[in-house]
Amino acid sequence: MNTVIITGAARGIGVAAARKFAENGYGVILNALHDSPALKEAAEQCSSLSGIKCHAVCGDISKPDFADALVAACIKNFGHVDVLVNNAGISFVGLIQDTDNDTWQKIINTNLSSVHYTTRSVIPHMLKNHEGRIINISSVWGSAGASCETAYSASKGGINAYTRASAKELAPSGISVNAVACGCVKTDMLDIYSEEELKELAEQIPLGRLATPKEIAEIIFYMAKMPVYLTGQIITADGGWI
Repeated sequence: MNTVIITGAARGIGVAAARKFAENGYGVILNALHDSPALKEAAEQCSSLSGIKCHAVCGDISKPDFADALVAACIKNFGHVDVLVNNAGISFVGLIQDTDNDTWQKIINTNLSSVHYTTRSVIPHMLKNHEGRIINISSVWGSAGASCETAYSASKGGINAYTRASAKELAPSGISVNAVACGCVKTDMLDIYSEEELKELAEQIPLGRLATPKEIAEIIFYMAKMPVYLTGQIITADGGWI
């Protein structure tokens, strides 16, 4: 039995990825900040899909001690961890001068520091089997940058650099590290935009529409199944937009 840890798994890309792995027989550890009905329902759905008891583990992934506890929960329930999907993320839209210290730090800690904490925690367990897959969820803004989203862009740019650097370090141990740089995906992170604004945005994308969480989930899953020789890559999924 293969296993996967997915952060930010109560909604959007995270829950879609959890379902995709469960459909393919994985034992899934789903993480979210809050013990919400949505997270519980997602864990129940994954259990039903995989035929394996899947587990919801609530807590703040931006805290290093909790990252350790999350990985420990996977080892306790499944005995090993094969795949880590670092998906948890938050955003803030506003001018640089309106981005206060707390907001900046929260975004950096949640989006970027958490990737380091979970990666650091899973490495000893993956080393035992001399294999593993780590997939980080990034954004096109990590390379292109977005006006009025400096903190978010900086955190995603950091993820890209962390992905490339950690891939070089972990390749001799049979562990691959890659990232998916998403374009516009239909998640509640876009709820701040009106329907008209989303329509105008879709018109800028060559495919003429936003991505669905299910599409990104399929990319994540197939990246987890790719040979270890695919490592250190930032795979852009944006419909040809950027």
